[in-house]
Amino acid sequence: MNDRLDLKKHIRNVDDFPIPGIKFRDITSLIETPEPFQKTCKELTRITKDFSADLVVSIESRGFIFAGSVANDLLLPFILARKPGKLPNETYIKNFDLEYGSTSIEIQKNTNISEGQRVVIIDDLVATGGTAIACAELLTENFNVQKSDILILCIIDLPNLGGSKLIVKDGYNIETLVSY
Repeated sequence: MNDRLDLKKHIRNVDDFPIPGIKFRDITSLIETPEPFQKTCKELTRITKDFSADLVVSIESRGFIFAGSVANDLLLPFILARKPGKLPNETYIKNFDLEYGSTSIEIQKNTNISEGQRVVIIDDLVATGGTAIACAELLTENFNVQKSDILILCIIDLPNLGGSKLIVKDGYNIETLVSY
């Protein structure tokens, strides 16, 4: 499987979290280890720069850890996609399903995102694709960003759950650093 940056040894597997039957990929060991964390952030920054991104959107909460570094390094706006009730202004909201339930995600309506901008959405992991697609749909439906101008960028891909294939099928770009 894909692990060109040799990151897998820094990602823990936790059985039955957050519910029985789920194998959770825990990135805390990656972010607690400076060299692989730095290597990860540098690679995400390189991919974002190569995509010619105009802004970075990140999904709560583990995506924030990486996206802040990328946005800072490239001097790009950093937009938060958050769980309901966490943003202070009026929001656009998108409901979606997870592999173990359903939830929603929000972006503030007063966020400065325009048609024609290229957007990188950063999160830690793609499983079924629900969270990433919901975030991308917030951008396409409410800010008129074209699907081809969106790159979903994750540390981990769980291809057996089908999310990365669904993202491509829906017309979005995707890149990941590690596959399980």
